[in-house]
Amino acid sequence: MMEIMQLLLELSSAIKEIKVQLLVLKQTRTEKFKQAWIDGQDVMLALKISKRTLQSLRDTGILPFSRINGKFYYKVADLEKLLESNYSRTLKNDSHD
Repeated sequence: MMEIMQLLLELSSAIKEIKVQLLVLKQTRTEKFKQAWIDGQDVMLALKISKRTLQSLRDTGILPFSRINGKFYYKVADLEKLLESNYSRTLKNDSHD
């Protein structure tokens, strides 16, 4: 009976260690994703905006970018900041009653 208890304790300890390692891996992947760069086409698809709207976001300095050989790249983290800064919890009433 003691052997089984010892094995269960060892198994529990191993599971806790695996859980910690998975959390670290998840955080690492999230940080890497936030530092990832995507091109303009991906930005337009993600935000459901036109090419002209994306250009306006660049021209006004709202969305930082990098340009290489005429192609624009954007940090996913910058897109996330833009969305967060424009986040609103208030609901607008569209009815004109």
